[in-house]
Amino acid sequence: MRGGAMLSRKFLRRTAITAAACAGILAIAAASLWELDRAFPPPLPEKLTVSTEVQDRDGQLLRAFATPDGYWRLDTHLDQVDKQFVDMLVTYEDKRFWDHDGVDVLALARAAGQLVTNGHIVSGGSTLSMQLARLIEPRESRSLGSKLKQMLRAIQIERRLSKQEILERYLTLAPYGGNLEGVRAASLAYFGKEPKRLTVSEAALLVALPQLPEKRRPDRNLDIAHAARDRVLTRMVSSGLLGEREAARAALDDVSGLRRKLPALAPHAAYAMLPKAVPGRPLQLTIRKSVQQGLEQVARDAAIKLGPRLSVAMVMADARTGDILGEVGSADFFDASRSGWIDMTKIVRSPGSTLKPFIYGLAFEQGLVAQEMLIEDSPVDFGGYRPKNFDMGYQGDVSIRQALQLSLNVPAIRVLDSVGPARLMARFRQAGVSPVLPVNEAPGLAIGLGGVGVTLRELVQLYTGLANGGKANTLHDGTEPANSERTTATILDAQANWQITDILSGVKPPEGALQRGIAYKTGTSYGYRDAWSVGFDGRYVLGVWVGRADAGAVPGLSGYVSAAPILFEGFVRSGLAAVPLPGQPAGVVKAKREDLPVTLARFGAGADGLVQAGPTEPAPTIIFPPNGARVDLATNSAEASPLVLKLQGGRAPFRWLANGKPLVGIDRRRTATWLPDGAGYSTLTVIDAVGRAASVKVFVE
Repeated sequence: MRGGAMLSRKFLRRTAITAAACAGILAIAAASLWELDRAFPPPLPEKLTVSTEVQDRDGQLLRAFATPDGYWRLDTHLDQVDKQFVDMLVTYEDKRFWDHDGVDVLALARAAGQLVTNGHIVSGGSTLSMQLARLIEPRESRSLGSKLKQMLRAIQIERRLSKQEILERYLTLAPYGGNLEGVRAASLAYFGKEPKRLTVSEAALLVALPQLPEKRRPDRNLDIAHAARDRVLTRMVSSGLLGEREAARAALDDVSGLRRKLPALAPHAAYAMLPKAVPGRPLQLTIRKSVQQGLEQVARDAAIKLGPRLSVAMVMADARTGDILGEVGSADFFDASRSGWIDMTKIVRSPGSTLKPFIYGLAFEQGLVAQEMLIEDSPVDFGGYRPKNFDMGYQGDVSIRQALQLSLNVPAIRVLDSVGPARLMARFRQAGVSPVLPVNEAPGLAIGLGGVGVTLRELVQLYTGLANGGKANTLHDGTEPANSERTTATILDAQANWQITDILSGVKPPEGALQRGIAYKTGTSYGYRDAWSVGFDGRYVLGVWVGRADAGAVPGLSGYVSAAPILFEGFVRSGLAAVPLPGQPAGVVKAKREDLPVTLARFGAGADGLVQAGPTEPAPTIIFPPNGARVDLATNSAEASPLVLKLQGGRAPFRWLANGKPLVGIDRRRTATWLPDGAGYSTLTVIDAVGRAASVKVFVE
């Protein structure tokens, strides 16, 4: 009994010593492994080297640039990939991925048993973590030592990255044939779409390709790719992830043998963004992908019809924000015959007649014109400057509305002479646009017919004012410097702006164009070098330029024939819903010709209704509101509108009175505003600098 107890105590003592020794050895081994892990970490960069992406306003890919080593490798996150594809990938490659710590012992044992039984490798035992280790640190050989190193690296990777991060890195780096790496690049190249939503057939093919990417790539070995996809489908059925019928239907889908180019939309803007590139961070434009695709297709189709060497540029903007939603710098960026690499949206060219609406707009502001006022279209000499119409003919007496809609040159210059070229240029600069004048020349009458230089973007910026109630917004697409200011400036007052919009909305659309409810203007530069068309609805503005990048003359080129059809097609193909033009503002009168006061019957008439010969200084005349008018200003509501007062003649400055009470201050302008106290009859009076007065009586509702 005593001997047995002694043996038991000795056994326990030895067992304890042995256990302590083993624990010490394990602790030393663990510490050694920890030190080795720290000394030889896996080559895991914090950020992978991926393609620079340029995205649209909604995060959709517009353009990608290959990595410095020439690969298409797009950064990939799980929320960008079809969940069924991820499930199929894990099931096929590493079904215990979510449970192991980098090495699947059961899978390795199975693979070893199959090797012994069959004499060759039947299935591998690599986990996705081990495959990631191979991708970040390519092995030199297929030796046992290389496999062991992969296993150790996989364990290291699992200690540093979450399962989701491991999967995302694999999906970014997995090879798919040629210079395609990652599931996003593969999906775009083989299916023409992002992998967010894949068919069962597409998902199976993308699972199969990385094992033997060169041998199975469908653009070179279609039959092998087809068979590999079918093997994946079969495995998914046996694993219970797919039903037999679903897999059978997927097996009937064709495998495309086409490798597509990755998206290359908005190339000019995309290249302009590159200086802002930060590794691993996508660049973003204000462009909307669907709009850009539609405009680029319109430009390509139009250029083919127009003929060789001609190009097309387009800019579409949201007038309310100034965001550029689509911009086409040329018909084809890669077409050398059209100098496609030149961004024609930023090249200064003569705008032809496209500035005329702003000439008439200033005249409406100053009370100089009305839509049905008559103006003479006949030869005239302005100190040696003799403007002629585009067709070299003359119409005689026409209305202001007709003069603008027909884009007659002589009436436009008559009005500009009264408005003043310097005032027009000042208004452009106020709206953030500085037209380029000939060297050492002051603004002259020729600017009304295109004797000044602007870019297509600047022209569209001016027209955002017409689409936005007279408030022009600075255009931006995301390529501008970070400190660039976004401004809103008045290009025309709201009443004058509506008059111009109303006139332009009545311009006849090109033959065969779909009615869109837009207002638009065309222009042709001197020498048939540039054709323009700019149009807008209640929110969006689209500008079109047609011509040669080398500024060569193109006989027969014109805004109405060459550019206007592209404008209307561009609005349709943009996919944007039409927004109605704004309604007539309160207090704005669109009088018939017979209802016009004598001073607005004919352009250039004085207080007596006769055309003035030479410079005179007639007495002031209130031309709006007309005497006896009934004006609805919604005085009974909280949104009562002020009444715009306009006069002709007289010597500035002017003082206005309402019912004998002076309005605040005096003004050199020929317009003023008055907000009545309530409804009823009121008398409005203006007194000029030399004491001459004019009055009208109106009834306010």
